[in-house]
Amino acid sequence: MRIVRTVAEARDALPGAGVGLAPTMGALHSGHVALFEAARAECEFVVASIFVNPTQFAPDEDYQRYPRDEDADTALADRSGIDLLFVPSVEQMYPEGFQTWVDVEKLSPILEGKFRPGHFRGVATVCLKLFNIIRPARAYFGQKDAHQLAVVKRLVLDLDVPVEIRTVPTARDPDGLAVSSRNAYLSTEERTQALSLPRALTAGLRAYREGKSPVEAARASMDGLEIDYIVETVDIDNQLLLEGAVRVGRTRLIDNVILEGDLE
Repeated sequence: MRIVRTVAEARDALPGAGVGLAPTMGALHSGHVALFEAARAECEFVVASIFVNPTQFAPDEDYQRYPRDEDADTALADRSGIDLLFVPSVEQMYPEGFQTWVDVEKLSPILEGKFRPGHFRGVATVCLKLFNIIRPARAYFGQKDAHQLAVVKRLVLDLDVPVEIRTVPTARDPDGLAVSSRNAYLSTEERTQALSLPRALTAGLRAYREGKSPVEAARASMDGLEIDYIVETVDIDNQLLLEGAVRVGRTRLIDNVILEGDLE
């Protein structure tokens, strides 16, 4: 595995075709490994990026304390068969004088965007930059971040970006909690409390299959967590989703289940 840190190095290291990209912010876990495995199965050359993107964090969010362990991430990426690891600095991605942004107008302000204003402007901009730098044939994202996935698919469609967006099912720990780098923030007690989120979404799915309201069932099953939202949404591929966001102590967690439709 080769590690590169500049845009020029990345472009020089890339083959002409058959590239798969798995964008990450590091703190790699089994969910990222699932992205790497999916890319490895479909692509001749696999690139993973590690970049904690400051522009998708609000001033009061956890940019400074976001988990970072480059040595561990590098070892895991190498074991996972990554060919090229792109680890740029903030200065590489946002050089002095940077002033061009991508705003997915209708999708960005709702749900996650309502609680994290400006978040998806940062997400869309950095994703488009990565697509332009790496020029992948396919890019891999996890279903857990369903709203992010919808934003990325919309920008690719609207701006005619020549990349296929591939969705990988949500990776879960044995207890059902969706894996997330932010799970490291949870105390033992908070982790137990956090299990209410996947259990509530499962209750919502069960209710939907019985012809009942999935939102009402999910809310009724939520055990004492602070709820930002639990809603039914229709994504860009016409999947019907039940999405939830909750706060457990200082940690904010998101998750979703598919009520109708298949992964694209």
